Amino acid sequence: MAEQGPREREAEGAVSGARDTGGPPAGRVGEETARAWAEVVETARRTVADGLVVGTSGNVSVRVGDTVLVTPSGVPYDRLRPADVTGVDLAGRQVLGTLVPTSELPLHLAVYRETGARAVVHTHAVHATAVSTLVDELPPIHYMTAALGGPVRVARYAAYGTSELAAHTLRALEDRTGCLLRNHGTLTYGATLDQAYDRTAQLEWMCRVWLTASSVPGLSPGLLSAEQLTEAGERLRGYGQPG
Repeated sequence: MAEQGPREREAEGAVSGARDTGGPPAGRVGEETARAWAEVVETARRTVADGLVVGTSGNVSVRVGDTVLVTPSGVPYDRLRPADVTGVDLAGRQVLGTLVPTSELPLHLAVYRETGARAVVHTHAVHATAVSTLVDELPPIHYMTAALGGPVRVARYAAYGTSELAAHTLRALEDRTGCLLRNHGTLTYGATLDQAYDRTAQLEWMCRVWLTASSVPGLSPGLLSAEQLTEAGERLRGYGQPG
C-alpha cells in the first residue's frame, strides 16, 4: 500500500471524527467534507507561504452541498487539524465544529448566495492592497485581466466583517470573479479552491506589475484596450488541455 500524503492523512483524520466539546455537531463527517476541509487548510497555509497574508489575516472557504467549510477566526493555519473542521449553512448557522468561523463570514456567504462560487479566497496581499488605496479600478496592464472577467474593480471601503462590506464587494464582483477591497485586500472565487487561489495569485501579480511600471519617472505604462481584452478572453477560454 502506498504511503499516504499529508492531505490524505488529514482527510482520514477528519472522517474519524472532529473535536467534540459540546458545541454544534462535530462528530463524523463524510469523506467529501473531510477532503474538502483538508484542501481548505492546505490553501490557507499556502496563502501564508506565498506571502499573500500575514499571521491569521485573510480567510478561505469552500462549499460542499449547502455547507460552507471556512477557516476559523484567529487560529494560525499551521495549527489547524482535521478535528478543527468548521462549517456553516448558507444562513450562517454553525453546523460543524466548535471553533468560531472567520469574522469575514458575511462576505463569504454573500458571494456564495449571489454567484456560482464553489470556493472563495480572501487575502491581504501587499501589492493588491496598495493598489486598492490608489485607484477605483486596476488598469488593464496585462491580458490576464480577462481571466477575471475584465478590469478589476475596487469595492468601496467598509469595516471588515460587516454586511456593508459584503454589499460593496458584490457590486464590484458584477461580471467578475475577483475584486480589490479598498484599504483591505483581495477577494476571488472559482469553481474549485485551486482556481480561486490561482486567480488571487494572478491578481496580486498584476497589481505588482502595474505598481512597478507606474513607478518609472516620466513614463506611463501602456494599457490594453477593451478589444484586446475581449480577444484575450476568447483565447483564454480555449487555453490548457482538453477535457
